[in-house]
Amino acid sequence: MPVVDMPLEKLYEYKGMSPCPSDIDEYWDDALAEMNAICDEPEFTPVDIGSTSADFYDLYFTGTKGAKIHAKFGKPKNINGKVPAVLLFHGLSGSSDAWNALLNYISQGYVVAFLDTRGQGGLSQDIGGLTGTTFDQPFIRGIDGDKHDLLLRDCFLDTAQLAKIVMGLEYVDENRVAAHGGSQGGGLSLACASLVPNLKLCAPVYPYLSDYKRVWDMDLDTGAYSGLRYYFKHFDPTHAREDEIFERLGYVDIQNMAHRINAEVLMATGLLDTICPPSTQFAAYNKITSKKQVVIYPDYGHEHLNGHGDIVFKFFSKL
Repeated sequence: MPVVDMPLEKLYEYKGMSPCPSDIDEYWDDALAEMNAICDEPEFTPVDIGSTSADFYDLYFTGTKGAKIHAKFGKPKNINGKVPAVLLFHGLSGSSDAWNALLNYISQGYVVAFLDTRGQGGLSQDIGGLTGTTFDQPFIRGIDGDKHDLLLRDCFLDTAQLAKIVMGLEYVDENRVAAHGGSQGGGLSLACASLVPNLKLCAPVYPYLSDYKRVWDMDLDTGAYSGLRYYFKHFDPTHAREDEIFERLGYVDIQNMAHRINAEVLMATGLLDTICPPSTQFAAYNKITSKKQVVIYPDYGHEHLNGHGDIVFKFFSKL
């Protein structure tokens, strides 16, 4: 079996090497309290794409720090009673998919919301105002300021706030909601599950934003994780603050949040992934205590996993 990381049997044992701050749960409980204190009502603006089976809306809501956050929202035209919902999250630098892509789940009678991550390819606002560099990957943003001002803290809270809005709709069953995404979207799916205890299902695909120290030690801080090398070269060239930096990143490391997950999890991992190394994905997976399964793709890297979309679709039939 080809590998670029640990043997498979070791992956199932690996628990991560990045530090976990001792106040991690207090940190996220305080963050959720800040989010829940936001009282602005979400806005749903109709969008006509010519569908005969679904209604679509631009959903805007006020997120933490006052940012205006956007998601594409769709629902079946005829809803009887309370229905399930699916939350979708996109990969790094991207945006929510085309409106018609939401029809996959709407055809099953589900409500769907597809979040645009702050400051990336979609319409969600990155309001700035953070201390330190604004260049490169989102996990670096705010690393030199207060730990409560990390950009990823707000990105993770956006997923939880979207879940709160969708679960609060009169026609949505709050106990039948799922989250799904790949790469950054996979990391955001797990973050959402860790912050929303009654999320039912979570289907991350090769999740990003996990076990930063492992990425560094594997010399794979390129591509999606190149912000690590950029930061050290420009702001800590002798690595005098290396321990401090990885401790700070621990607050927005999904492996340190995974113990909070109650949802049933279906993860997908390609063993040839050099963008989000398999061990970093398993660092989070092995800390999940709820029902879980990982689908292994031995010959695949960080790429389209042939047939996996159908596996996720069937998994969500549990809704």
